[in-house]
Amino acid sequence: MNEPQLKIYEFGEFRVDTAIRLLTGGDGRQIPLKPKVFDTLCYLVRNAGKVIGKDELMREIWADSVVEENNLNQNISTLRRVFGEKPGEQRFIVTVPGHGYRFVPDVRVITADGQSDPAAEIGSGQMAQAKSRGTKLFWMASLGVIGVLGLSFLGLYFFRENASLAAAPIKSIAVLPFKPLVLENRNEALELGMADTLISKLSDGEQLSVLPLSSIRRYNSIEQDPLTAGRELGVEAVLDGTIQNWGNKIRVSSKLLRTSDGKQLWAGQFDKNFTDILTVQAEISEKVAMALKIRLAGHRRSTEDVEAYRLYMNGLYHVNKGTLTDLRASIPFFQQAIDIDPRYALAYTGLSKAYGVLAISGGMPPAEAIAKSKSAGQKAIEIDDTLVEARHSICMGIFWHDWDWAAAEKECLRAIEIDPDNSDSHGHYAMILSSTGRHEEALAEARKSRELDPLNLAQSALEGQFLLHAGQVDEALERLRKTSELEPNFWMPHLIAASAYIEKGMYAEAIAESRKEYELSGGNIFPYGIYAMARSGKRDEARAELNELLILSATKYVSPYNIALIYNALDERENALDWLEKGYENRDPKMTYLKVEPKWNNLRNEPRFVDLMKRMNL
Repeated sequence: MNEPQLKIYEFGEFRVDTAIRLLTGGDGRQIPLKPKVFDTLCYLVRNAGKVIGKDELMREIWADSVVEENNLNQNISTLRRVFGEKPGEQRFIVTVPGHGYRFVPDVRVITADGQSDPAAEIGSGQMAQAKSRGTKLFWMASLGVIGVLGLSFLGLYFFRENASLAAAPIKSIAVLPFKPLVLENRNEALELGMADTLISKLSDGEQLSVLPLSSIRRYNSIEQDPLTAGRELGVEAVLDGTIQNWGNKIRVSSKLLRTSDGKQLWAGQFDKNFTDILTVQAEISEKVAMALKIRLAGHRRSTEDVEAYRLYMNGLYHVNKGTLTDLRASIPFFQQAIDIDPRYALAYTGLSKAYGVLAISGGMPPAEAIAKSKSAGQKAIEIDDTLVEARHSICMGIFWHDWDWAAAEKECLRAIEIDPDNSDSHGHYAMILSSTGRHEEALAEARKSRELDPLNLAQSALEGQFLLHAGQVDEALERLRKTSELEPNFWMPHLIAASAYIEKGMYAEAIAESRKEYELSGGNIFPYGIYAMARSGKRDEARAELNELLILSATKYVSPYNIALIYNALDERENALDWLEKGYENRDPKMTYLKVEPKWNNLRNEPRFVDLMKRMNL
């Protein structure tokens, strides 16, 4: 459909912006429409009050193709649903039998300066409005005197409270995942990447708490109401937006809303070349900073190269999905971004995280993966020593591989010093405290991590592990249940729940949880299901599974610690100790659990086990 002029139209509680092809509702919610549905709406709005024949509509909307009348009927039905019309209602679009449709609301045309243009109003109600204007003016004048007197008293009553609200600075904000303008062309990597970059930029603001990506990731539904999300997240403001790119073009719309009353503090729209996306991000962050009256420090974390940024966004998308397949897929994206811009700190951080998780999950030999994780993290810190995410990688690399508990603790405390409100920093510190037997301190740090970011799924699940290792099995299962309620498709709580059920002798439940974990993680190999088989009397099945792991270990890395655990479940102590020695030699990260994992309690007086604990300084 040819679009003669880019304008903004308002009717009822709705607004149509033809420049960015966006329909918004009265509460500011953005309503994505398919392209032809939007074209249908625009044509009806421009011709409000007129009866438009079906043939005319079809010629205009599908000018270059031949379609059936049912396509038009579906578009009209979609619009009626969007406007909230009940069956039989025709408050917005009236069907004229034998002719076509008529758009009945009066339509206001908004000028370039944002004002309504009365001369350009469209619709059948104009004549009636003109006739009744004199009568309305009389009554408005009369009532106005009374109203002014009443409102003056109300104004005095509420003045102090409202003035205080307006003057109160906003200290917390959530940047929600950007949504698509056109559903068919959704690019989740771009949407998530936009939010992540703005989070990073605004996190430099003085006295402003910005929720991390882990907290806002789940609010990516196109139907998500931003104010509801902001109130659930407990922040004072939300930055919400839409983004779409096609070819070399990009269209971004964003708004800053105060969650207490829904007031719009700032809004902006950008329609530019994709090569200008970094400029758009800078402008949005600066405008938001101005609206919040804060100053941004401007750390050199991002890049000025658009292609490097595009690659980083794709890497970020995969690494946050967390499966083995996605973790491996993220690495080439981060590496290519670094090849283009060797000073891209966030790309090094993403690379460091991918290798670190692969090391722990058994996705590649841990010595190799952790070395690469620590190297990338160190490079990120050289570029920006305030990047706590990079310090996390170094801290956990020391913990998982070097087994230098004091050095790991020092690095974690440095991360907490840089950003005391970072949930992961407290969670990683809790891991060190738990594994070295300092359970009370560990649980305190884990609670702190959860309080700072209640939607941090990994740290919430790990709190369940710390409770388990502290001997609080029922409390661990309750924490894991709550984590699964937040995100049913997250694998980690099922893994730890399998271990917890073993401690309660609930082997059928442990096997079920283990299978669920394997399915959701994309093939992570953990031993608890096999362990439960052995303990429940299914020794032949457990031994068959173990033999498969032994065969697999000849061609692929399999954790020696996991194999040792299965041998221990089969009461083969010497084999278990032999494989623990292999775990020590290969620096298996899971060896850090030796001191606190209750499944080793039967070996704690074995001389070989005691010697192993001494060599690990446990």
